[in-house]
Amino acid sequence: MSDGDGVSVTRSTEVWIDHCSLEACADGLVDVIETSTNVTVSNSLLTNHDKAILLGHNDAFSDDKGMRVTVAFNRFGPGLVQRMPRCRFGVFEVVNNDYVSWEKYAIGGSAAPTILSQGNRFYADKEKEVTKRDGDAPESEWRNWSWISNGDLMLNGAFFTASGRPGLEAEDPSFAKPVSLVAQMTASAGPLSCNQGSMC
Repeated sequence: MSDGDGVSVTRSTEVWIDHCSLEACADGLVDVIETSTNVTVSNSLLTNHDKAILLGHNDAFSDDKGMRVTVAFNRFGPGLVQRMPRCRFGVFEVVNNDYVSWEKYAIGGSAAPTILSQGNRFYADKEKEVTKRDGDAPESEWRNWSWISNGDLMLNGAFFTASGRPGLEAEDPSFAKPVSLVAQMTASAGPLSCNQGSMC
């Protein structure tokens, strides 16, 4: 049974979601939940929707502490509101994505996730925060969560509220490129143009 997500990953490992175009689903565009790990969302175009990517079941589902997800080379927007992605518990690499404005926030989470944002381009429609800590955690708690921005480009008033410090689980991913290459790397985000009998 579907709960209305464009792509649902549940209790799975080693999943690659690549070159998709997602918008206007009944619930989220991509959900990765319930102990899923080693998941990559890449080279995709996500537009015109409220809740883009959810990583982690809920704040009480601590089995998601082992979750590892990479979100790379995607184009987010226009027309997105939040969850690009929204993270819980695990370790998340958000690398070389292009963010074309957002309504509420771009990257958020609760339940002490580790988030490394590297080489992303954030273009806000006005002065606006990239990050959002959800849930009831006071600042005295969330300031110890490792949310790191490294080599990101903030444009038109975008700003990232970092916290904690990177540990061994949040080392720079070896595949990350300089933010100056983001436009080129995300130019083919979405479905590939393929013809039968020829290479894509």
